[in-house]
This record gives sequence, structure tokens and C-alpha cells, in this order.
Amino acid sequence: MFVIADFCIVPIGVGVSVSKYVAECQRIFKEYKLNFKMHAYGTNIEGEWNDVFSAIEKCHQVIHNMGAPRISSTLRIGTRTDRDQKMNDKIVSVEQKLV
Repeated sequence: MFVIADFCIVPIGVGVSVSKYVAECQRIFKEYKLNFKMHAYGTNIEGEWNDVFSAIEKCHQVIHNMGAPRISSTLRIGTRTDRDQKMNDKIVSVEQKLV
């Protein structure tokens, strides 16, 4: 099943800056050949359900291995069965209504 996810990962107990941990997740999404786009408070990810969730699991594993004793993540997911839809389709739909 195809899924679009909005994922935010926050390592706890590693100091104020978390950018090196976020960067590592971006590498993981690329490794899994997922389509993803980082934004100010997370990353939108699209792909097959198992691939997306395997990549998210690996993010947690890698960040723990980097020394984070705790991780808090938020995840919103969406699926459709009535038609194919990509992240960009959703953005274009809204932008067309702004014209």
C-alpha cells in the first residue's frame, strides 16, 4: 500500500541541536529510495508502507546507536484507495485554487 507520511523525530538527551540526527534520517530515506522532502518541523515521506516504516524504524535504531538515550517521534500517515496521489499532487491542488 502506498503511503504519504509526515515524520518528526526528536532525540532527547543529546543537547539543543538535533540537526546531525535529522541529517542521518535523510540519508536513510535516500538509502531506502523513498521520495521525501524535509521541512522546518519534520519530513514528508512517500512510498510503499513497508519501506516507509522500515526506514523510520532504522532512523530510531541509528539515532539510538549515535548516543541518544530517548527519542520522541510524531507520525501522521495518509493512504488512499480511490486513486493514486503523490505529495506534490496535494500541493499543486491547493496552489491551483490560489490563482
